[in-house]
Amino acid sequence: MSKPLSLARLLLISTALVTPMAMAQTNPTQAGDAGMSTTPSAADEAAAAEGNVDVSIPGADIVVTGRRTANISQAAPQVVNVLSAADIKRTGEGDIAGSLQRVTGLSVVSGGYVYVRGLGDRYSLALLNGSPLPSPEPLKRVVPLDIFPTSVIASTLVQKSFSANFPGEFGGGVINLTTKAIPTESYLEIGVGSSANTETSGQMGYTHYGAKSDWTGFDDSSRDVPPLLADAIKSGTPFPNMPRADLRAIAMQFLNADTTLLQRTNAVPFNFSGSINAGTATDVGSDGRLGIIATGSYSNKWRTRDTLQQASLDPAAGAGKNTQQISTDNEITVNALLGIGLELGQQKLRWTNLYIRDTLKRSALSIGQNDGQIQGADYMTQNSAWYERQLIDTHLVGEFKLSDALSLDLRGGFSNSQREAPYEREFVYVRTNRALTEDPVGDRFINALNRQRGDASVTFSDLNEDLWSAGADLSYKFSPDFTLTAGYAFTDTKRTSSRYELHYDATNLPLGVQQLRPDYLTSDAIIQLYDISLLEFSGNYPVYDAAMRVHAGYAQVQAQIIPGLSFNAGVRYEKGDQSVTGVDVYNTGVTPFNQIKRDYWLPAITVTIEAAKGLQFRASGSKTIARPQFRELIAQPYLDTESNRFFRGNPFLKDSQLWNADIRAEWYMARDERLIAAAFYKKIENPIETFTTINDTYAVTTSFANAPEASLYGFELEAQKYVPLGDISNADFFANRRIALIGNYTYTQSKLKVKEGDTTIPYTYTTGDLPAASDYFLNGVPLTGQSDHLVNLQLGLEDTEKLSQQTLLLTYASPRVTSRGPNLQPDIKEKPGIQLDFVARQGLKLPGGINSELKLEARNILGRKFQEYQQAEGNKVYYNRYKIGTTLAASLTVAF
Repeated sequence: MSKPLSLARLLLISTALVTPMAMAQTNPTQAGDAGMSTTPSAADEAAAAEGNVDVSIPGADIVVTGRRTANISQAAPQVVNVLSAADIKRTGEGDIAGSLQRVTGLSVVSGGYVYVRGLGDRYSLALLNGSPLPSPEPLKRVVPLDIFPTSVIASTLVQKSFSANFPGEFGGGVINLTTKAIPTESYLEIGVGSSANTETSGQMGYTHYGAKSDWTGFDDSSRDVPPLLADAIKSGTPFPNMPRADLRAIAMQFLNADTTLLQRTNAVPFNFSGSINAGTATDVGSDGRLGIIATGSYSNKWRTRDTLQQASLDPAAGAGKNTQQISTDNEITVNALLGIGLELGQQKLRWTNLYIRDTLKRSALSIGQNDGQIQGADYMTQNSAWYERQLIDTHLVGEFKLSDALSLDLRGGFSNSQREAPYEREFVYVRTNRALTEDPVGDRFINALNRQRGDASVTFSDLNEDLWSAGADLSYKFSPDFTLTAGYAFTDTKRTSSRYELHYDATNLPLGVQQLRPDYLTSDAIIQLYDISLLEFSGNYPVYDAAMRVHAGYAQVQAQIIPGLSFNAGVRYEKGDQSVTGVDVYNTGVTPFNQIKRDYWLPAITVTIEAAKGLQFRASGSKTIARPQFRELIAQPYLDTESNRFFRGNPFLKDSQLWNADIRAEWYMARDERLIAAAFYKKIENPIETFTTINDTYAVTTSFANAPEASLYGFELEAQKYVPLGDISNADFFANRRIALIGNYTYTQSKLKVKEGDTTIPYTYTTGDLPAASDYFLNGVPLTGQSDHLVNLQLGLEDTEKLSQQTLLLTYASPRVTSRGPNLQPDIKEKPGIQLDFVARQGLKLPGGINSELKLEARNILGRKFQEYQQAEGNKVYYNRYKIGTTLAASLTVAF
């Protein structure tokens, strides 16, 4: 690989705002998308200052106005953090996931999945305007939050204590995104930008042609499932029963060179993005207002990783498999939002339409050794793939004031998420390195297409999920100090997932043919001449249907008993029916079916005591649940491109139940200044844990199983203080400037509890006695995904009269377990480490008096690496290790 660009060169280049082809794969240190507006408007700042922040959640007003104080976190009846539009933009992040990692107790993993208090993303819940969202990522039910640009969000609410108006799947917390509805003033913003990374931009990488429209994120139909393969799938005939001539014909219809020919590029392009945001409002009648907001954005990013991947049957003895892989991902993201809001007196309607498309084009080449196969041989593996993720969401929210005391909230929505992965290609070539007298081609890479000395496969997978949701909340305010709310919520989710994996199969290929490059090896002429056929590795059930229907009702009361003492208490009833069915496409007469059908009563209470002005204490307790994700239940293999590992679902999973307790002291010294200390405890019954298996050929698979029990506890500290500089110096430069000091720390401990007689059911279980839980889980080890220490620090210099901010942001997360080790080996851990970022934002006046913002960013200044490893007796086996690189970005946003 060529020498990485220096930081000095990147600083010069990134400010040029070049517009190359560009790329993207979510990166923990990816700079915010240039062109996404991060400038707080005057209206945003004014609304935040008055405590009027737009928050749309079930059973609450669409616009929450501070009551006892303008500080919403202080006035809210629950433990919440609310980031207004102005707060979000001050972080300089281009997406919501980036801004959320600055919230106390939150960490972001794999670019977009939020961990709350050390609990994995399965224990967090994401809502949009109070309505649920499906995920376009098949391994997750929670939507990745890095696909939401900050420009479309009016507020982000993070609630860590459960209340009955939210869904019961509330293990660690809920994250509710509220989109903008009615702008206070008309606006038009246009932004462009570029970024570069020291490990990717201008460096060597790989790519493949694909299709001419790839730069748009949309395939031009070149990658459609070939007609003969589509017909074969519809026929219901098992592939082994098909005539060999038909299988050859299918193989010859595959798109060949465009998806198989890997090309080296000596200079990977820089990243580019652009956006346009507009909004306007008009008066309707004497007391009405109609608003329209529209936004569209496009980003094209690249990411190259030089990754060491190892595996071991005994970590103390070292790695038995060593591979060095260079992968280049080109990610194209297209977003669009149309929001229409109508206010007629006290009646409010919000119609939001969201479209997000995220496409990843992957090209990778690796070389390594595997002691579990041919000793001393080198294995060269080439991968190419195209992943399309798409989310379409439309929902309507209405808040109706039926009288001074009676209000009604209604919600209804439909969401569709899709993931298509056509032509996931893999070619494996083998060089034995044996003497030529023993092996005539021992010094050359060959592919015999027999899965002993070489392999070639192509996989087609498709996922479609529809989600219908509806809800109603009725509130009656008996007095200013007593409000009763009751509500009903309904969700109906249906998913179909298919995966067909086909391998080329040949017998006694001539040595000259075995040495051909991939596109020649699988060409029509070679297939016909040497009778190359196809074998199916999809299993008996390549198609699965999944469904979940939930009916819920709740009642809760908000009351002030005496001045300074208030409580919020309620109970939620949920009846859930979740099922996974293997579709009998081959007419075997057997249809595997697994169902989780349970109902729950979920109580919650939070008590708040105002001890003095600005000083209050809270205590809360609740019971919540966590259901298995669809992908965790479906017994299909799935390649996670982020970890480069195969995952497989477990149809025997069951729900987890959580008992939660929280106490905290909050001191609000002044507006936006606070000091908070909190302690929390959770008991989890049947937590779902990831575990890894490895066979004698070092094939690694990760799956899921229920551990018997776990507990989690810890404490949080949060402080925010502003220091005016005008009191220190009379210089004009310091007159309106202040130092922003913001920090938070979370300490968490967790333990699995496994005793004699406890059992679990892994995906490999067939019949007989249930396996002992101690065969998979060790007593006393921490939960997967939990870091002992989380630290966020911000040191900023900002102007209170105009846009001028310079901020240093430091984030630290201690090592956390990503999966239980195979065969009770040491756990596989990730070391997130320290990340230091710098963001500078400056308002400018362009010729003609046009307002604009220039933003410069430096991400991962200290150059932390990604490390995922096992460790035993001082020896480390790295499942993934690579340099992330430092990213420099510059963007310009112009407001008209």
